[in-house]
Amino acid sequence: MEISTIVVLVLLVAVGVLLAYGVAIYNRLVTLQNRYGHAFAQIEVQLKRRYDLIPNLVETAKAYMSHEREALQAVTEARNGALASLRAAAARPGEPGAMAELAGAEGALGAALGRLNVVMEAYPDLKASENMRQLSETLTSTENRVAFARQAFNDAVMQYNSYRQSFPPVLLAGPLGHREDAALLELADSAEIQAAPRVSF
Repeated sequence: MEISTIVVLVLLVAVGVLLAYGVAIYNRLVTLQNRYGHAFAQIEVQLKRRYDLIPNLVETAKAYMSHEREALQAVTEARNGALASLRAAAARPGEPGAMAELAGAEGALGAALGRLNVVMEAYPDLKASENMRQLSETLTSTENRVAFARQAFNDAVMQYNSYRQSFPPVLLAGPLGHREDAALLELADSAEIQAAPRVSF
């Protein structure tokens, strides 16, 4: 065997190894990206469940709070805004602008629900209502699920970002279409979210 043949074979093997390594990096980036996309889908399921409960809460409260239409309307509008932001974020999970918009809408909804809770304190019959008690328990349970789903999403995003920023993937991530970090879903007060907002009736 001639030296030129050996050199060509060594070069072919080296190129093959580098190509295989590049494919492995690409596949890992795609896997991690799909993982955080799936994790966001779990957040979406829980938030939709929460958003579906809010109209029931408002309808139940309307029967007792005939003079508090403004507070009820604020909750309804905040819920609709949060649902629209969720739909936009679901189309682009991990995209910084979409995550910031969703976090802002969730903050507005939380504030509107908080104001409604303060107003409801003046209605003892509403607080004693069995429907309201069940809604409260379901909302609390859903808030816990949202917190767990958000934690799983943020963990998946951190894995993706850490891998994308590590060496040598950082050299190939941009050319392979993974140009920017995914954004975490950080809500206004993470400690409060982890504790699950208190809905008292």
